[in-house]
Amino acid sequence: MLKWTDTREIAIGLADTHPDVDPQYVRYTDLHAWVMALPGFSDHPDHSNEKILEAIQMAWMDEV
Repeated sequence: MLKWTDTREIAIGLADTHPDVDPQYVRYTDLHAWVMALPGFSDHPDHSNEKILEAIQMAWMDEV
């Protein structure tokens, strides 16, 4: 089960799920929704914040 703090695993899942997306241009509102929709993700929606979303976005950019 993925949590908001599993940034690397989330980034890998996002890269696999959205291979044609440049993560640099993803809005945080979209990123939040896409993380929530990942298979195996089970954390409370309110447990994320801008710092966490930025860390996920940076890790995703590293993956691609």
